[in-house]
Amino acid sequence: MKNLFFLFLVSILGLSYGCSPSPASSGLFEPAVKSTLRAPAYPLITIDPYTSAWSFTDCLYDDVVRHWTGVNYPLIGALRVDGVSYRFMGVNEMPLKLLLPTAVVERWDAAYTENKPDGKWTEVAYDDRSWEKGKAAFGTPEMPNLSTTWESRDVWVRRTFDLKDDYSGSPVILEYSHDDIFELYINGIPVVATGYSWRNNVVEALPEEVIKTLLPGKNVIAAHCHNRTGGGYTDFGLYLKDESVTTFETAAQQKSVSVLPTQTYYTFACGPVELDVIFTSPLLPDDLDLLSTPVNYISYRVRPTDGQAHDVQIYIEATPAWTVNSPGQETETVLSGNENLVFAKTGTTRQPILQKKGDNVRIDWGYFYLVSGKKNSAAIRIGEYAGVKEHFIKTGNIALPNVSETKTNSSTAVLAFSEDFGKVSAPADGYVMLGYDDIYSLQYFHENRQGYWKHNGQTDIMQAFERADKNYLPVMKRCNAFNTNMMNEAGQAGGKEYAELCALAYRQAIAAHKMIEDKDGNLIFLSKENFSNGSIGTVDLTYPSSPLFLLYNPDLLKGMMTPVFYFSESGRWNKPFPAHDVGTYPIANGQTYGGDMPVEEAGNMLILAAAIAIVEGNPGYAKQHWPVLTTWVNYLLKEGLDPENQLCTDDFAGHFAHNANLSIKAIMGIAGYGKLAAMMGEKETAEKYINAAKDMARQWTQMADDGDHYRLTFDKPDTWSQKYNLIWDKLFGLNIFPEQVAEKEVAYYLTRQNRYGLPLDSRKDYTKTDWIIWSACLANDYEDFRKIMLPVHVYAGETVSRIPLSDWHDTKDSHSMNFRARSVVGGYFMKMLENKMLKNKSK
Repeated sequence: MKNLFFLFLVSILGLSYGCSPSPASSGLFEPAVKSTLRAPAYPLITIDPYTSAWSFTDCLYDDVVRHWTGVNYPLIGALRVDGVSYRFMGVNEMPLKLLLPTAVVERWDAAYTENKPDGKWTEVAYDDRSWEKGKAAFGTPEMPNLSTTWESRDVWVRRTFDLKDDYSGSPVILEYSHDDIFELYINGIPVVATGYSWRNNVVEALPEEVIKTLLPGKNVIAAHCHNRTGGGYTDFGLYLKDESVTTFETAAQQKSVSVLPTQTYYTFACGPVELDVIFTSPLLPDDLDLLSTPVNYISYRVRPTDGQAHDVQIYIEATPAWTVNSPGQETETVLSGNENLVFAKTGTTRQPILQKKGDNVRIDWGYFYLVSGKKNSAAIRIGEYAGVKEHFIKTGNIALPNVSETKTNSSTAVLAFSEDFGKVSAPADGYVMLGYDDIYSLQYFHENRQGYWKHNGQTDIMQAFERADKNYLPVMKRCNAFNTNMMNEAGQAGGKEYAELCALAYRQAIAAHKMIEDKDGNLIFLSKENFSNGSIGTVDLTYPSSPLFLLYNPDLLKGMMTPVFYFSESGRWNKPFPAHDVGTYPIANGQTYGGDMPVEEAGNMLILAAAIAIVEGNPGYAKQHWPVLTTWVNYLLKEGLDPENQLCTDDFAGHFAHNANLSIKAIMGIAGYGKLAAMMGEKETAEKYINAAKDMARQWTQMADDGDHYRLTFDKPDTWSQKYNLIWDKLFGLNIFPEQVAEKEVAYYLTRQNRYGLPLDSRKDYTKTDWIIWSACLANDYEDFRKIMLPVHVYAGETVSRIPLSDWHDTKDSHSMNFRARSVVGGYFMKMLENKMLKNKSK
């Protein structure tokens, strides 16, 4: 009983005992390599598409830490030195207070009509008694939180509400979701007009002229949504913003930031003490358990700069916002511990596991954790947003007097960690762990599957944290070594700037996936189409991201391809080409994309199957799927040379026929099949398909020729495009196309560049950065490679779009066209892959 009582006190009071080993003298805070690239956004916590936090500003303390979608994922950090607190991370931003809930929180009542109304339907006085009555949200059957089905082109909605108070002087926030064209009015004043787009959980402040109309009595929000195609949806609500909290007003001075493959390093001046902070995502490709475990580290080191001893404490805080998709969702926050750890966890009370899918959405099931190994100097608490910080500022600790709270449903709760270093005259350090247990990660062909790291329930989240705590030093050293090796290899391949691009891309590419096992124990590694359409397992995301995984662990690439093979081989997909995707994240039950990409996806799967075989030195994986590969290659023989009107991976450019670059993909897919047959010892089959590819290539050179370059489409002279698919001929060493084709293209590319890169083709100034790197690799001359690659580095360092790296941007003004945080930046590793494959070929 005494032991149980002791453990109870530990969990209640945040007591701790023992010490984790200190890395202060091990050099972990002084990496052997550095990056000086100003990133568009800095990766902090990168676990998967849901648990992902970034700094969108140059200095870590200039803005709220955000999810890649831009929604707040608050982290606040402060260092207290001799009684003065310096904020080094995040800013104060109180959680929003609910005024009118969205349908995520409450299925609100409204009047609606699907017939265009007469009169001033947006105004308070309008008589809507003839309209139908229903509950939000309104949309097509597949949409989330749906109460009222709307399947016509248009819906008009009026939400009437009474206010008791006058909000005319208060900051009021509007949240809305829509699909497609959307307009919204408050008390007759236009507030939103989107044009053709679809977005979820958009949060924006209301203009003062609108807020002035929010008076006691009757008010109305009126909206109209026009569904042009596909799904339709509308939902909206209001919140109040509290700007009264002013803790941690003094910011530290950021001295440096460096993004390396698995870690982001910061250094701050906090008066007479310097603070080093490392955000570590141990995404090591040779350790799938470690890579898939949803635990990251925040490490910190303090060191006086004036030779004097100083009283130092550190504070790090998160909030339940990490666990909600929409403000206003009720959460529960708990303080607890065991014999090795003390932790706070938080999650929604409803726990709607795997009930949401889509693009601009965040997880609202499972639990976020803030965890520390037990030691005398550290503590974790839960409490109110302002109160915990104010107590730390005054006392240097977070043990509020007369407070022993272990559970709260407060909307303004915080999870807080602090460590008291006492008098510091030499470097001292520590770390805290953040993680997320999503309970079930994905639905895979109608079965809910746990994360790979759980091994079907054999490992739980506390065991994962205990292992992370125990292995902290070895993991940090392994990450440091991986960073150094990768940066050196990338630098040798393409120079310092190329290495910095690869470092920036690494965590983004891997953390845009989720790893599970299927019921047969096969590794499944599924991507999410971030800010493009939310698809899961998209083949034409797998294709551009593949160089990273071919370089470091082809099993991960197989994990992306296996679901697509299974979809066809199971009979669920019966077309003679692969599916575009296997669902909408996190639901992988079959293709949900509205159209097919026949030549695109068939070429992708065949090329990647061949690439895996060449990298591994055996065709075993392809052999498992030979019948379906044969179906796909024969489709390309028939349809691939001169593709009909269809989409390719660059689907934002729309449908078009006679696509010369798509034709190259088909030809190389056929050649790849021939290469696989040769590796299997099927000489006759190999000759048939390789000869067919060479014959198609001869026709291609005539059909696409446009003098000093090759055309965008066979039927349109005076056009051009990047022929990035040609890189596989160089890597496979099959000489399907004459060498002069690549030489002519590279020479032409060098005449078409803008400041921020080579345009995708002659139609627009926008580009895709992954394809630029592939096109640069067509160059045999190192300096020509760098001339084409370097504008991508300039873009990353100068883009006006401060978001996680976008792969689609304007080459003249640097703004992102839309995409962000996508896995396709794994394509930046093509130069390193080229070096590896050509080196192996020469042996």
